[in-house]
Amino acid sequence: MSVLNTVISWFIKKRMHQMELFMKYPIEVQEDVRRRLIDAAVNTSWGRTYGYGSLRSAQQFRERVPISSYEDLQPYIERIMRGEKQVLWPSEIRWFAKSSGTTNDRSKYIPVSEEALEDCHFKAGKDLLSLYCHLNPDTRMFTGKGLTIGGSHQISQLNGDSYTGDLSAVLMQNLPFWAELIRTPELSVALLEKWEEKVVRIGTETMKQDVTNISGVPTWIIVLFRWMLEHTGKQHMHEIWPNLEVYFHGGVSFNPYRDQFKALLPDSRMHYIETYNASEGFFGMADQSDTDEMLLMLDYGIYFEFMDPADAGKEGAKTYTLEEVEADTVYAVIISTNAGLWRYLIGDTIRFTSLNPFRFRISGRTKQYINAFGEELMVENAEQGLKAACKATEATIRDYTAGPVFLSTSERGGHEWLIEFEVAPSDITHFTEVLDARMRALNSDYDAKRQYDLALVLPKVRVLPDGTFYKWMKKRGKLGGQNKVPRLANDRKFLEDILSML
Repeated sequence: MSVLNTVISWFIKKRMHQMELFMKYPIEVQEDVRRRLIDAAVNTSWGRTYGYGSLRSAQQFRERVPISSYEDLQPYIERIMRGEKQVLWPSEIRWFAKSSGTTNDRSKYIPVSEEALEDCHFKAGKDLLSLYCHLNPDTRMFTGKGLTIGGSHQISQLNGDSYTGDLSAVLMQNLPFWAELIRTPELSVALLEKWEEKVVRIGTETMKQDVTNISGVPTWIIVLFRWMLEHTGKQHMHEIWPNLEVYFHGGVSFNPYRDQFKALLPDSRMHYIETYNASEGFFGMADQSDTDEMLLMLDYGIYFEFMDPADAGKEGAKTYTLEEVEADTVYAVIISTNAGLWRYLIGDTIRFTSLNPFRFRISGRTKQYINAFGEELMVENAEQGLKAACKATEATIRDYTAGPVFLSTSERGGHEWLIEFEVAPSDITHFTEVLDARMRALNSDYDAKRQYDLALVLPKVRVLPDGTFYKWMKKRGKLGGQNKVPRLANDRKFLEDILSML
């Protein structure tokens, strides 16, 4: 262990120095990233179309290159999946991260280049370890194993020489040898396609191992924990893994799950590290203890731009470079990456909490909101409203989704919430009132529409039976991996589908 600790200490010091550089010179680092990306793609189909050979400034870049949705890039990505070279990015791309998102059932295939693997995803993994060890110099994380719950992959139907799958599966299949030495379960188990079989195999294989750190989407970590507790008769997970000390989480807001994790992992020494990663890249991680603020990672081969979420999809919308953003303003994130995603609107919104260095919180999704009546309710408002309601009624939420109740001859407009509780509220009426009051205090548009019940009435909260969301996700073929329960929607598709099961 002494040799390993020496190597780790050397790497941590080296990487912390590099992070300090991009924190000190963020604009210069991002300028360099943009230039390198453009120079690399000059001879691609995309680069020739948009004249990358003569692009010099950030202003020229945003004037000449359009903002792209997945639908805009899809024809190019399909060409790559068929084996064509030099389309969006110069190097050969054989891996595609399959992502359906949370508000669109059609699969998206995000190209993952060698550069994206090495200089973004794997670099981020090493940085996570570096930052954690820097913050916790007495850690014993490397005395045991790291457990990651991921998805599966398969050969592409368009080209027998390329592969598609959840990002987690793509990463695990390509992990460097040193990472394989410190992770569990065995790769064939980690990549099993059938989720329910995977839970049993992972639980059986790891319950007698020394797991010190875990990562994965909270929903599926909790499912695994419950299975293990049920089959061991233990009261909490520290009885199974006494040396478990950190959970690296991301993909969804952790707030609805925090109380559940505290019950399952009651040791006060447990650490929770927020990350911001997606199929398109790894964007941020907490660099301070006990916070959901994250440091924007500026040297992963990703060039960042930002825009007003209300302008998403509008032609000629104004965008902002990192140098132009303001604190406490919500922005939609636009990325250009070392896998050939150019000015790609990824659908997430963030709010900067600091501009020196650039730290932020995720505020929601550009498509996950309710705005049926002009109320513009975002996920960030919903999460804080639920947190206040849970605190007031001693409740714990397992999962939830919400959508509009449209005006009709028999019903006034409003919102309907479907909630599955871990611990039910002491008074559901009071829960609803606190939820509503908190959202009104946070969101002036919502508050205006709620005035005198003219446009919106008090929300309708339906308590769902235990296991409803699990059964619904299973019905949709979305168990495990990076699949997530959609939180807010501007229509009733999800609500009606769940209610039809009841």
